[in-house]
Amino acid sequence: MKFKLPDLPYDYDALEPHIDAKTMHVHHEKHHQGYTDKLNKAIEGTELEGMTIEKILANVSQHSDAVRNNGGGFYNHSLFWRILSPEGGGAPDEKTGVSKSLIRKFGNFENFKKDFKNVATSRFGSGWAWLCVDEPTGDLFITSTPNQDNPLMDIARFQGRPILGLDVWEHAYYLKYQNRRADYVDAFFNLINWKVVNESFEAARKIAALV
Repeated sequence: MKFKLPDLPYDYDALEPHIDAKTMHVHHEKHHQGYTDKLNKAIEGTELEGMTIEKILANVSQHSDAVRNNGGGFYNHSLFWRILSPEGGGAPDEKTGVSKSLIRKFGNFENFKKDFKNVATSRFGSGWAWLCVDEPTGDLFITSTPNQDNPLMDIARFQGRPILGLDVWEHAYYLKYQNRRADYVDAFFNLINWKVVNESFEAARKIAALV
């Protein structure tokens, strides 16, 4: 089976004014489609065909740069679209597990936003900022990765299960924000679908309980 570009769960203009429709078209139809196509080409005729993307990334150090770069690009963007919503933003419901864990880890939601923004804006060049679950403990942590790497990869400095990710490649924001990455990060907080993030959090915690 080949990997397929996932459909967006909203229209291209639905995230305006925070992310413009033109950026969404280019980002999804060009960049994500390109990663998808190149990943399929890289694994064609190999033992990786038929594997889940998570299994491929878990041992990515054993595979080619094409698999690493395009597999990461496929996975990262697939997660990114899911955790955005035109009805998103604000803080997660305080009754949810992810909210309780954020407060336990960072003290309050504003501290989390400050720490996440600092990681996202301090990533030099292209890359991603992540909120992850440490699967051995179930605790949350913030990290960043270069290029299209992510914390699922065995080459990542800090490994874990991503539940929220922010693309800080310039193609994700330059048409609207130019060099103002900090403004883009602020806008991102108006779009986070905390319901989806909490579902991913609870699923990762279940995995952690089995480790």
